[in-house]
Amino acid sequence: MKKILLLSDTHSYIDNRILAYAEKADEVWHAGDIGSLQVTDALKELKPLRAVFGNIDDHEIRKEFPLNNRFVCEGVDVLITHIGGYPGKYSPAIREELNSNPPKLFICGHSHILKVMPDKKLNLLHMNPGAIGIHGFHKVRTMLRFTVDQGKIDNLEVIEIERK
Repeated sequence: MKKILLLSDTHSYIDNRILAYAEKADEVWHAGDIGSLQVTDALKELKPLRAVFGNIDDHEIRKEFPLNNRFVCEGVDVLITHIGGYPGKYSPAIREELNSNPPKLFICGHSHILKVMPDKKLNLLHMNPGAIGIHGFHKVRTMLRFTVDQGKIDNLEVIEIERK
């Protein structure tokens, strides 16, 4: 079993509250718009990190992280990208891959809107953790925490942090 902390849209912002949650996880996954390698460096000091670059990320971040990251964790096929849409309204850039070879868990960021919903047509779970950074229109900063174990996704928890 692995405990996962899922975040997105840090936009160059990291604080001790985020890092405290990262310390309690086995892995941290970041769905893009990192903003600065200082964010991912701080996370990597604590735990293994899987990440993708987002539309605001510069060439340095794009050299370190891919556009799409597909992997298997504890028997769960995972696909992370930054701009992915959601069930029924997937981004054209990822739609073909989702239709031809759907993962069990599809993660994206970009919208700054927390959303977790099943796609019954493709038999996958879609997650967008919202935004944990301080830049953007969101009023509450959000992350997701969950476990993956023997092909199952469980113990999903929304973490909300007031925006100051």
